[in-house]
Amino acid sequence: MNVLLVNPPFMGRYSRTSRSPAVPIGGTLYYPFWLAYAAGCLDEDGATVDIIDAPAEGYSVADVLGRAEETPPHLIVVDTSTASIYSDVGVAERLKERFPSSFVTLVGTHPSALPEETLSLSDSVDAVARGEYDYTIRDLARCLDGGGDLHDVEGLTFKENGAMCANQARPLIEDVDALPFVTEVYRRHLDIRNYFFAAVDYPMVQVITGRGCPYKCFFCLYPQTFHSRRFRPRSVANVVDEFQYIVEYLPEVRQVEIDDDTFTVDKGRVREICRELLNRGIDLKWYAQVRADLDLETMLIMKEAGCRGLGVGFESGDQGCLNLMKKGIRVEQIRDFVSSTEKAGLLVHGCFIFGNPGETRETMERTLTLAKELNCSTMQFYPLQVYPGTEAYKWAVENGYLMARDYSSWLAEDGGYHCFLNLPGLPAAEIEAFCQRAIREYYLRPRYIAKKAGEMLRRPGEIRKTMLSSKTFFARLLTGRNGAVPAESECGGQREGMFELR
Repeated sequence: MNVLLVNPPFMGRYSRTSRSPAVPIGGTLYYPFWLAYAAGCLDEDGATVDIIDAPAEGYSVADVLGRAEETPPHLIVVDTSTASIYSDVGVAERLKERFPSSFVTLVGTHPSALPEETLSLSDSVDAVARGEYDYTIRDLARCLDGGGDLHDVEGLTFKENGAMCANQARPLIEDVDALPFVTEVYRRHLDIRNYFFAAVDYPMVQVITGRGCPYKCFFCLYPQTFHSRRFRPRSVANVVDEFQYIVEYLPEVRQVEIDDDTFTVDKGRVREICRELLNRGIDLKWYAQVRADLDLETMLIMKEAGCRGLGVGFESGDQGCLNLMKKGIRVEQIRDFVSSTEKAGLLVHGCFIFGNPGETRETMERTLTLAKELNCSTMQFYPLQVYPGTEAYKWAVENGYLMARDYSSWLAEDGGYHCFLNLPGLPAAEIEAFCQRAIREYYLRPRYIAKKAGEMLRRPGEIRKTMLSSKTFFARLLTGRNGAVPAESECGGQREGMFELR
């Protein structure tokens, strides 16, 4: 069974696996880690597997088709996202045209939220794998290879005689230790030098140490459409074993980015991981996504065990907005968090969102004032992005705030974020302009420039990282855009789309 997994071309270095997919201003490009996990399961099952990551390789659709010819696929798996869905379906059509006997399946958060709508976009798409698809794709490959019944593949929605068939949902993966190391898949199938994360030393790898997130943030994509709000962690030994693997087999890696929705859900487990890293003498820097309720004690042992930076969603400097988006964090906790990171010697990449429920001109100014006060190493400002399957999307649709004509309107023409919500008394254009102003004011302050210069003097690795990210960042900063260098999609023509509530 030949299986082709494709992260299709869209807009240049489009980061499809990001929680808010776009062409990031700082040059970040995520690994296609969900495709990689599925590839690892297929490898273990004996399939012949190829992963084509078009944004990372700079591939056109013609390049994808040419490489696929080398090992004609029986099963084709195409990753998707909301903003790119029409283009992704177009790539699937081109693949089906070239390999008409193949079975074409779409995966990702968008088809998971809207499986039947997605399937209806093209006759060339045979199925959608909903939610966590690691074992769904493995079982689908087994079924196709052995002439089995598609109705037996849990988590699959497919077409049969013109009708939509939705199989029963696949249970969440409980034994996440049984999944392959994603870094082993990177080593076999990808070039790690193609990937970059602006807050992490290059070259880097991204790993997942637990699936699901128990917090209630109303906008967050993966917990609501993919992995659920039930946290399922890998064991301490399994996580540290993967760090050991990286040290031994990927020695060029300078830092690991732990891209869990929230690495610090269980702070006791985090401290155990740190102690095990120290006990084994693993000397490898890492970075993690956390919440602003993280305590200094845990930060200190994280730093001792190799952590050098934290990513955190502050979201707003207004308590009313935080409450309405169900963040579960207080503004004072945000201040305490940043104070603790300074004591622990950890860098912080913070994120703020504008256009939240309850947002006004005053709350946006309050947020920008807080951001400047915190003065973190890097800060991201962008308009609220709402995706099908999330509470935020339902809120926007039910209140008539969503102004996007179809999914191709989710991003700006250059692949960057833009605002597509008109709030009462706060039009989209004003929210977007405020984001651009926030970026300029934050990064061009003498206090910030002095801080960054100090970081680079104390940490030589910061020089390389900052220079790599600033290449695209300052070009966009001066032109006032939240995106990146414009790039055209080969299959990005608009199609009429519906907005359904799920």
